[in-house]
Amino acid sequence: MGKNSQVVVLDETVRIQTAEHGEYLSLTDIAKFKNPDAPADIIKNWLRSRSTIELLGLWEKLNNPDFKLVEFDQFRFAAGENAFVLSPKKWIESTQAIGLISKSGRYGGTYAHKDIAFEFATWISIEFKFYLIKEFQRLKEIEQKSLGWDIRRNLARINYRIHTDAIKGNLIPPELSAREASRVYASEADVLNMALFGQTAGQWRDINPDKKGNIRDYANGAQLVCLANMESLNAVMIHENIPQPERLIRLNRVAREQMRILLSDPETRHIERGR
Repeated sequence: MGKNSQVVVLDETVRIQTAEHGEYLSLTDIAKFKNPDAPADIIKNWLRSRSTIELLGLWEKLNNPDFKLVEFDQFRFAAGENAFVLSPKKWIESTQAIGLISKSGRYGGTYAHKDIAFEFATWISIEFKFYLIKEFQRLKEIEQKSLGWDIRRNLARINYRIHTDAIKGNLIPPELSAREASRVYASEADVLNMALFGQTAGQWRDINPDKKGNIRDYANGAQLVCLANMESLNAVMIHENIPQPERLIRLNRVAREQMRILLSDPETRHIERGR
């Protein structure tokens, strides 16, 4: 299993884990809404039904080329009989199913792919299912926003490397000391800061003494997109030996135009701050 997360549905915490075949929700946690003392029994009762076996088999046929159909048919024919009992582990081992995952240990339990988990939630409670889907969707929206922010930050970092390499190769003579070289880097960084934010990093710190980080840590998504573009453009102008004052004028013109476009676009206008 990969990334872990959770949602709270009608006071029940439902764990979610990302695995090879998608996102899996804890059936054990969902079953606690019906019987908090014996959730495993609830799951076994659900697995006794022929309709449940047919649901699981259909999902496996659609998603699992290694699914054992002969073993599935044996379970399907026996399902519903008084003596029929089936555990998640036996289902998984007998049919090589991937829709269910059985984990042991203190934080274990039975997990199901979200397609199956939502059907199980319907069997538990229609109300619970609707709230579960709502909270799951809300979690996905938050994760997508976070992913978008990370992509923009990483894009800015990559372009920053291009920018600093251009400075190193064109503006820093070999005889400069490390301290002198750092001043050159800072000066060029402030060219971008002035062009985009209208202030240097030092001016921003003076205005915001209580904030951690630097001016770029508080940039929104549109500003980070613009900054990445400006770093690439400034690197090109440095290679072309264009003087810094002229580069600042050009970059400011580019920043104003790109921010106008980005903030007028509905897709980027409402990008929130990343922190």
